[in-house]
Order: sequence, then C-alpha cells, then structure tokens
Amino acid sequence: MCSLRVVACQTLCRVSKPFLRMTLQNGSLIPARDGSQAANNRNTLRWDLSPNEIKTMTSSLISRIKKVYDDIGSLNIEKVSVENTLKALASAKLEYVSSRHVLDFPQYVSPSKEVRSASTEADKKLSEFDVEISMREDVFKRVIALQKNNQDNLTPEEKRFLDRLVTLGKRNGLHLSQDIQEEIKRISKLISELSIEFNKNLNEENTFLLFSERELGGLADSYLNGLEKTADGRYKVTLEYPHYYPLMKRCHIPETRRKMETAFHSRCKEVNTAILEQLIELRAKVASLLGFSSHANYVLEINMAKNHTTVLSFTDKFYETLKPVGDKERKYILALKKRECLMKGLHYDGQINAWDMPYYMNQVEQVKFAVNKDKLIEYFPLDLVTEGLLGIYQDLLGLTFTKVKHAHVWHEHVSLYSVLDTATGEEIGQFYLDLHPREGKYGHAACFGLQPGCLGPDGKRRLSVAAMVANFTKPRKGWPSLLQHHEVETYFHEFGHVMHELCSKTTLSEFSGTLVETDFVEVPSQMLENWVWEKEPLRRMSGHYKDGSPIPDTLLDKLIASRVASTGLMNLRQVVLSKVDQSLHTSPPADTAEVFAKHCQDILGVPATPGTNMTASFSHLAGGYDGQYYGYLWSEVYSMDIFFSRFKKEGIMDPKVGREYRRVILEAGGSVDGMDMLKAFLGREPCQDAFFQCKGLIKSEEI
Repeated sequence: MCSLRVVACQTLCRVSKPFLRMTLQNGSLIPARDGSQAANNRNTLRWDLSPNEIKTMTSSLISRIKKVYDDIGSLNIEKVSVENTLKALASAKLEYVSSRHVLDFPQYVSPSKEVRSASTEADKKLSEFDVEISMREDVFKRVIALQKNNQDNLTPEEKRFLDRLVTLGKRNGLHLSQDIQEEIKRISKLISELSIEFNKNLNEENTFLLFSERELGGLADSYLNGLEKTADGRYKVTLEYPHYYPLMKRCHIPETRRKMETAFHSRCKEVNTAILEQLIELRAKVASLLGFSSHANYVLEINMAKNHTTVLSFTDKFYETLKPVGDKERKYILALKKRECLMKGLHYDGQINAWDMPYYMNQVEQVKFAVNKDKLIEYFPLDLVTEGLLGIYQDLLGLTFTKVKHAHVWHEHVSLYSVLDTATGEEIGQFYLDLHPREGKYGHAACFGLQPGCLGPDGKRRLSVAAMVANFTKPRKGWPSLLQHHEVETYFHEFGHVMHELCSKTTLSEFSGTLVETDFVEVPSQMLENWVWEKEPLRRMSGHYKDGSPIPDTLLDKLIASRVASTGLMNLRQVVLSKVDQSLHTSPPADTAEVFAKHCQDILGVPATPGTNMTASFSHLAGGYDGQYYGYLWSEVYSMDIFFSRFKKEGIMDPKVGREYRRVILEAGGSVDGMDMLKAFLGREPCQDAFFQCKGLIKSEEI
C-alpha cells in the first residue's frame, strides 16, 4: 500500500514539547491518549518508541486500516459513492502513511540495535499487510463500480486517483481467478520479506580491514588521522563510504586497493546473492501470472518508458555514443598505469582492473585538469557547505529555513529544520539532516519521505516531513568534517529530493512529493546537481576551514573544467548497471555475478574481480529500482534539458525561474505525468542534446 519512500543516491532522503499524536477516526482527528490535541499542521513523528511500543503500534495501525477496508468491502455495490469509497480510501491511505514511518524508518537510523530489529520486524509485518490490502478483491469491485458510475463530480486529481486504483488492482491480478490471486499474494509477501532482509543485511554489515601506514601510501594525513589504530599501530579501515572511496581514489599501493575492492564487492555476498537470485525468479513468476513477458515489462508499464524495448533502445543509443569516448579514456588510463608501474617498479598487467578504475580516474583529473584534491577538500567544511546549500535553495525556491531548537530527534547529531514559504510565512514542512556514519545506520545517501504534504479530510494542509540520511566524514579533534567535491554533489542531489517532498502541494497523499514515475523521480534532484559546477554557487558554499578564505580562481576553474573528466567511462558504468538490471529482470533465472561480470567486460572493458559479486550489495535491486535502474540516465537527460534550457539561459539564481520550477515541477508531485510537467516548464518536447553537451560529447554550436 505505502512502504517507506526511499529515494537513493546512485553509487551509486517535532519539538521537545509534550508530544502530539494523531489518530484518524471517521475522517476526524481525535485527541491522543495523553489528552493532547493533534494538529494537522504539526510534525507528529515520534522517535523514542521502545521495541514493544513499535510492535503494539504496528498491530494497532493494521487493525484500524483493515477496518476501513472491511467497511468499504461490505458496502452494497449499488450504494458506493465518492464519499464512502474514494474519499474513505484516501483518508485511510493518509492515516497509514502518516502513522507508519515512526515504525519502519528507525531500522535505518536508530542507534539501538533492538529498536532497529523491532522496526525491521514492523516493516515486514506492514509490508505483508500492504500485500493483503492490495489484494482486496471486494474493495476492488467497489472501486470498479465507482469508476463506471460516478466520475462527473470528481476533480482531476480524484479522477487520477480512481483510475490508479483500478490500474493497480489489475496489476495485482484482482480481475483474475481466485487461485491466481492467492498465488500472487503468497509470492508478493515473500518478495517483500526478502527485500527487507537484503537491505537489513547491508545495514548491519560491519567489515573492516587492517593496514600499516606503508600500505596506505598516498593518503593524506587528514584521512589517516580519522582512522582508529590498533595496539600494534595498524589502521582500521571500514567499508563505509568516507573510508572506502578516498582510499580507492588516492592509495597508490595496488594490493591495498585490491583488498578493499574485493571486500567492498563481497559484502553480504553469500546471503544476499541467494536472496537476490530468489527475488528475480519470484518477480518473473508474478509477471508471468499477470500476463507480462518479463518483470521489466511489468514494472515499466506505468513508467515513462512503458516497456523493455524502449529502455533497451535508450541504453543502446547511449552505449554507441559513449563507446568511442570510453575507448579513448581507457587507452589514456592504461598509459598512466604503464608509466606509473615503470616508475615504481611494479608489474604491469596490461589491463584496467576494478581496483584501478577509481584510482586512475582520479589521476586523470590531476594530470589532465591539475585538480589538487588535497587542497580542494579544505574549502568544503560540512558546516559551510550546509549553510551555502540551504541559502541557495532558499533563494532559488522562495523558502525560509529555520533550525528547530531542542528538537525531538533519533540521535544527538541529527538536526531538524522548519521550512516556510517566504511569500506567505506559512510553514510547509520540516526536514531532518542525519549526515554522519554510525554502526547499523543506512550506508548510502538517501531521502526518506516521512509525512506527506497533502490535504487532510478536514481540508487543511498537512505538514510535509522528510529526512536526508548520508555518511559524510565525522568531525574530530583538530579537524572539521571536510567534504570531497563529489560529496557536495551528493548533498545537493539528495536535498533536491527533500525539496520535492516538502514543496509538493497535492490534494491526496497518493501523489505527494516523490510519488512520481520511477524514471522521473531523479529529475529534480539531478537538475540541482548542476549548481555545484557553477562559480557563483560554489563560492557561496565554500571557504577554507581555517580562515574562510575563498577557493582560488585557478583551483575553481580547474574543478569546473574537470566535469568532463572520464565522462565516457563514468556514464558507461551507468549503462552497465542499467543493462545488468534489465538483463536480470528479462531473462531469469540468472547467475547474478556472471551477468555483472559479462556486462562489465563487454561494455566497460574492465573485468569484475574474481570471487566478488557487486549485485549482492546493489541495494537498488531490492529497494524499489528493480527493472528501473536505467531511470538515473533517463532522468538525467531531462534534468540537463531543464537546466541548460531555462536556468543557464535565464540565470542560475534567478528567483523567477526558480519559483516557476517549484510551481510546475515540485508542487505537482505525482498529480501530473512527468512528460506533461517537462513540456509545461520547457515550452516544448524535451531532447537529449543538453546532456551530451554537458558531458563534453558534442559542442554547443552543434545543437
């Protein structure tokens, strides 16, 4: 029905006064048990629940929502109405999503393992319930009757909701025989359970490796000073992003990089490989029962792309355009590797290994563009980046952010901000920032939609709430948290999802925030990545951590020029992941490690490290992007068109364009088709030229 909305980065998203709780009963708010009156426009999320409270509240929520469905399902079909069916379902969905995330979100962020486990169990129970209510044939029949007889007085959004309910019912097989429905229900529950288990395994993964100082040659003192040391003087390096990626890019000891890359792509290998391969077969089975030729075609039916053939054509075109560029870049990297091996007396094997890629791509930036990463990182202290980022978003979108003092949060390092519409002074939402790694925490960067911004049954707008969860380096004695430029880009990307959640102004929770087509959901966040490649915003979000001095012009110019560094190989890797995903979900059963290795070799010309399986930690495949990973490339095409056609031409900080973008793209949520939003904002059909121009693959005069 409504699992936790997680919008993840590609690697590829409340106050401490007496707490206000909300319960919906017969369409009205009633006082919480503690006597407080829950208000529609408040953050009603609670983060101090015990494992037992999570369990009890999960059962209570399920009972309340089930009763609504039972009541609708028992209606005389002749008496179904917009009020007793459509609006009753909308109210139930709103209560469900408003109450659910205090139960299923803690598994990603709670510092308590017991709470995380209870939250995971709650998620399993709620996901099983999702399947149960999505398979309610009695409710589906009432919705069908309503669609046939009562559409005259519906608003466009209500009609869209009604049509979606019918579409989703058919996609769950409710028009098929009872035995097929039962089989779909059984498999769907198993799919939900396995997906949760896959991601739980990754969140709890805590592998680390030990290296001597010599084995970490090439890494800056600032990196080494942030590592724990053992009694014998070795350094403890985890597989968390702030440890892994800097090492892979900077360590000039090949054996160290090999060990790290092998460990990183062996995370949860045994257990998650088995889970993923089972998921692939189960998804294919459901698709077949529903009359689809593949799971990919099943999920793509309601996306912009519509089918696997369109996606295949799209990725093939990208491959053909990028292949000659990738070939040139590969030759250049091999030349760099050969020269370094000769200089250092290392064995040259004549190929680019998986553990060579990040290192030599970083070398390309230094050699070709002379970007001094050690110097650059000093200008991106997290606090200053945050201040600049928030200022840019405020000015661009007409918003005002205020940090909430003494906020009720799940960890002491989490911050809560209130968001006001600057023009009206109305509070439209709140967002949490949880930016540093810790044990058991979600390991990527993502935006989590926690409370939808839509109208309640009383006609008043609810406060939208979202959380951005990331894993940036922790501050430590003598050193603030310093970000690599790619982390600044990730910050802008995920915060773009947060703004999508908070700015949406839909009537129904069904279309709130990022509930758009999966291959459109990345458009707003990817579009806003462009600000970290432009001088004016870069100056606003940077300053030396010691004295606040600006980035020297020469360093800034080199950074901006380096945007096209290794663009062929980076985008070819996205083609690899997109094709792996499509292959797994069109031709099961599959050996996932073998499929990944084949595409890596054929498209990138880089062999997967023997004994590893990247797909076992490819969380997108168990987190809602199955059959849809191509959406990152697909949506980047549109995001570049938006940026270059409107913002770059009219002013990247032009508030007029920013307000129009907020109104046309963000406020609409999923209440309008993605393509219609694009046409409205661009004033024409979108095209791919801006993407290839940005990547340095065609010149602006060729457009």
